[in-house]
Amino acid sequence: MKRILLLAVMALSFAATAQTVNPKYDKDLAELLGADEYGMKQYIFVILKTGPNKIEDQTKLNTIFRGHMENIQRLAKEGKLVVAGPFMKNDNGFRGIFIFNVKTLPEAQALLENDPAVKEKILEAEMYEWYGSAALGEYLETHEKIEQKKP
Repeated sequence: MKRILLLAVMALSFAATAQTVNPKYDKDLAELLGADEYGMKQYIFVILKTGPNKIEDQTKLNTIFRGHMENIQRLAKEGKLVVAGPFMKNDNGFRGIFIFNVKTLPEAQALLENDPAVKEKILEAEMYEWYGSAALGEYLETHEKIEQKKP
């Protein structure tokens, strides 16, 4: 019994010493981004799928998707949306993704309610809690510098 206890203590002490402190750690930046001790935080991951509503009127459809894009840009400026983008054609009906910088599914649902394409049921959303790098949204500033045309 003592031998098992000794092995358990040795294993735990090894695990505790296996983690190291990052010499590049920036406490202020971590706090600003809402990072935990691993540099991570919770988001809501959304898969946008083809919805049940089909709109044949191309002018109306264009207006809805223009509103969809404006909503994406607004949410990104507010810091509530850190990733958005379309999928290429696929057999699953997947149209795009959002990664919302919110912690709860109801918060994400409230953001989706303002999206014209979701509101019109052209797109429908599947939402999941997701844990990722707190630095995820930091790429947006760089993206603005390489984006030649705005959608």
